[in-house]
Amino acid sequence: MKRIVTLSLVLAMCLALLTGCGGSQSEQTQEPAESQGTEETGSTGGSEAEFVWVASCANTEDHPAVQGVMKFAELLEEKSGGRIHMDVFHSAQLASDRDCIEGMQINTIQSGIMVGSALAGFTDELLVFDLPFLFENSEQGQKLCDSDVGKEMLASLDDIGIKGLGFMEYGMRNITNSKLPIEKPEDLQGIKIRTMENQIHMEAFSVMGADPTPMAFGELFTALQQGTIDAQENPLSVITSSKFNEVQTYLSVTEHVYSAAPLMVSKAAYDALPEDLQAVVDEAGMEACVWEREYLAEAETAWLDELEAAGMQINYPEKDAFVEATKSVYDEFVGDEAGKVSPELLEKVYEIIGRE
Repeated sequence: MKRIVTLSLVLAMCLALLTGCGGSQSEQTQEPAESQGTEETGSTGGSEAEFVWVASCANTEDHPAVQGVMKFAELLEEKSGGRIHMDVFHSAQLASDRDCIEGMQINTIQSGIMVGSALAGFTDELLVFDLPFLFENSEQGQKLCDSDVGKEMLASLDDIGIKGLGFMEYGMRNITNSKLPIEKPEDLQGIKIRTMENQIHMEAFSVMGADPTPMAFGELFTALQQGTIDAQENPLSVITSSKFNEVQTYLSVTEHVYSAAPLMVSKAAYDALPEDLQAVVDEAGMEACVWEREYLAEAETAWLDELEAAGMQINYPEKDAFVEATKSVYDEFVGDEAGKVSPELLEKVYEIIGRE
């Protein structure tokens, strides 16, 4: 019911601005232009565009993926000759990840970016990314994303009313906490850690002795600050942009999951475009994904230095014990049933990334 109300409010906001004008895509006080992928009849979003879209991002404005979506918006306008204009809303101003997905399905939101894990309740095709310690580094994750298998994963989003344009990334996920350096799985014993509402993530931390606690991302900083929870796990891009170093002492570079992030658009909005503009969206999406990955790669080394300079204690645990501790997760979540990773898909992934 809450999600329905939220989406209704989004639609109401859009309709209310039919005759209004929007500001810069980076302004936090802007309102979304009325669009829904249909031909535009008024001047909105500072543009005389035929098609005016809105994009929703949960992370802060300086997060690489949000910057990537802003790059996508820039490329859309440039390559379409101004026929497509897209306003980008960051920091969950417009919607949470889940509400963004549902908004794209009903075309009240035309574009969004989030980690594939957030799609777990909508499709099983991306679950393989959630298996712990499957990827040793981002390069292996990118190999899967750029393979024919990765393209098939994106194409599967059509079944839920969303079109995947390509994969951006958040990077490898790591653990921060306020108790101690995490050097081995036993160090997680009794640690209350915020996770996404993702069964594979939760089980992985449970078998290592932690107390996984799903929580909305918007509540996370305050919960860490108040000591309601002890720890959280996210890529450096999120740890840095969300300033978790201000409320967490230890950063353990566990690299336990690779966070691929599909760049998505509403299939209804995409299908409403003429063929020449569909080609523009495809091209702009792929270019934006390449741009975002390069942006992220350049930033990650600097972030570690910045976090250490800010006082975080950083350690690099050996992964073998963690890999061994989470083997049972594969036994539970790899199978042919719904909600599990296909064994055939996992074999293909092993082949692509060069693992046996």
